[in-house]
Amino acid sequence: MSSAFRTPSSQTSGVAYAGGAYLLWGVLPLYFILLVPTGPWEVVAWRVLLSFVFCLVLLTVMRGWGAFRAIIRQPKLLAWTALAGLLIYVNWQVFLIGTLTGHVVETSLGYFINPITTVLLGVFVLKERIRRLQWVAIAIAAVAVVVIVVAYGDFPWIALSLTASFGLYGLIKKQIGAAVDAVSGLTLESFWLIPIAVVQLIIVAQTPEGLTMGMHGGWHALLLACAGIATAVPLLLFAAGARRINLTVIGMIQFITPVMQFIIGVAVLGEPMPTERWVGFIIVWIAIVVFVIDLLLAARRGRRTAPTPLV
Repeated sequence: MSSAFRTPSSQTSGVAYAGGAYLLWGVLPLYFILLVPTGPWEVVAWRVLLSFVFCLVLLTVMRGWGAFRAIIRQPKLLAWTALAGLLIYVNWQVFLIGTLTGHVVETSLGYFINPITTVLLGVFVLKERIRRLQWVAIAIAAVAVVVIVVAYGDFPWIALSLTASFGLYGLIKKQIGAAVDAVSGLTLESFWLIPIAVVQLIIVAQTPEGLTMGMHGGWHALLLACAGIATAVPLLLFAAGARRINLTVIGMIQFITPVMQFIIGVAVLGEPMPTERWVGFIIVWIAIVVFVIDLLLAARRGRRTAPTPLV
């Protein structure tokens, strides 16, 4: 939808959709903690399989099978969705490992620096030119990572894995563009991951703990069965919002997720935040402030130079 034709009501609904997506992503750590004693490998396996089932239902309800069949007749698009599936699998698995092993704060760090990672991918992969303030934000974020590694003494592999996998996932989705709608895309991405999910369930079943589905009461089984819905709904809300609002707005409201995850990790779960770690996060937040200021300045310049639409 062109910005010239975005109505106030459309923009309001767009903010509501995208904001809802980021709010849901923000509370996901609490949802997955409710699934304990189910471990991260079993959770991701069910998440893949149940997301696929949920998407099949959505394709039927939304009458999307025609568009889906058009996509699967294009080998290039299938290859892109397979690669996207592998990347989102890595993201889901690392996120669950972080969440269920007491590293929710570190997962929030990954999503705090994700917008800056996206800019870097644009520079090195798409050969895009970026503005001076964006370079400043990147440099400040790099300093933050160094501080966390050196002063805090812990390499933030969870955070860096999350931002790398989700950044590359977003890059692939950008390459695919409008050729693959949200439901068809998630359906195919989940489909390619079914063999991995099945193998994970078989391996977990051989462990002393075994599979937990149906073994810890009806409430636990219901929550675990809803993992597919919890995966698909925010993705669909985000897709609906992104069509209605510009990237500047999305660039600002996307920080809802890591802020909520950080608060959950520190205030709710009581994860440790020694001085060195606070220093690292404060430097990251300074980088984000610079990044948001650049977005606002760019949006203001864009409004000044945009032609007046014809009535």
